[in-house]
Amino acid sequence: MDVELGLDTFGDIALGPDGGPLHPATVIREVMAEGQLADRLGLDFIGLGEHHRADYAISAPDTVLAGLAASTDRIRLGSSVTVLSSDDPVRVFERFATVDAISDGRSEITVGRGSFVESFPLFGLDLQDYETLFSEKLDLLVAILTERPVAWEGTTRAPLNVERIQPGTQSGRLPLWVGVGGTPQSVVRAAHYGLPVVVAIIGGATKQFVPLVELYRRALSELGKPELPVAIHSPGHVAATDERAQEEYLPHFVSYMNVIGRERGWAPMTTEQALAQIGPDGAVYCGSPETVARKIAESTRLLGASRFQLKYSMGTLPHELRSECIRLYAQEVAPRVRELLASASSTHAPEADAPEAGAPEAGAPEAGAPEAGGQ
Repeated sequence: MDVELGLDTFGDIALGPDGGPLHPATVIREVMAEGQLADRLGLDFIGLGEHHRADYAISAPDTVLAGLAASTDRIRLGSSVTVLSSDDPVRVFERFATVDAISDGRSEITVGRGSFVESFPLFGLDLQDYETLFSEKLDLLVAILTERPVAWEGTTRAPLNVERIQPGTQSGRLPLWVGVGGTPQSVVRAAHYGLPVVVAIIGGATKQFVPLVELYRRALSELGKPELPVAIHSPGHVAATDERAQEEYLPHFVSYMNVIGRERGWAPMTTEQALAQIGPDGAVYCGSPETVARKIAESTRLLGASRFQLKYSMGTLPHELRSECIRLYAQEVAPRVRELLASASSTHAPEADAPEAGAPEAGAPEAGAPEAGGQ
């Protein structure tokens, strides 16, 4: 089982030497440096999230990605996510096709509805149209991505009837993923369009998402679609030891979770709850390279995922610790994950010289089992 190892960040605003929040411009430059580091170290992907809040610096991920496109060589560049509900599908395609040209074909889009709703009033949209906006705009974006004539009508904008949207991509196809949480409707919709999914696991155990991914793959099969990739997005932090990782990460994690909790009416997070989140069954991948690698390998096996995206920034966690996390993730976690997955595959592979009648060949997935697909 092959797996891509990537990163996600929202450009979380850390604190400066004076204890106050850094200027967003400084944070964006830090994100640029982190993306360039990830590229030099051989990581597969970096995704930048779109937010319109004071605690995140990135509101226009495609613009930052264009900067990375011009200053990196091989890493794939995407959004995590583009809030499609409050954007225009034509402009989304135009911007990411431009990033694709600058990067020589390394651009991709992940769309979603986002976990915050600040963009709705900011762009004059009604939250009552939340579902309709996303559904119609996804339908239009899928049509635009064919790079053929588009004749589309809906209720959220004027009809569109054009030969094609410029600039076209050299490959003729800009990869599009759908970011999903825990709702069955989201994965069934992605299957309907034949789109791969990024499962955002930011709370609870990975095993709780197995039925969701099984539903997605069943929907693909029933719709006559091919197997498609599944990716995992989860927060975490890597340091030299488990103890050091927890010491570095937990204060920023708990503090930020309590900021969100106050906004949403949650009770304050306790130390015990935070430790449970970074434990074997939690959603946070925090620890030594070996601890994080084992947890990633287990999660990707459970979901048959072909990519893992570590959300390595968290609240006020500083640039220096984020950079060291990226280094350890690339140099120690990534090869160890692949080693663990290769070992598991060889352990469970059937005998190559005498397969049973009707059994899959060595290295193939078992009948009915998910097969991790590439892009």
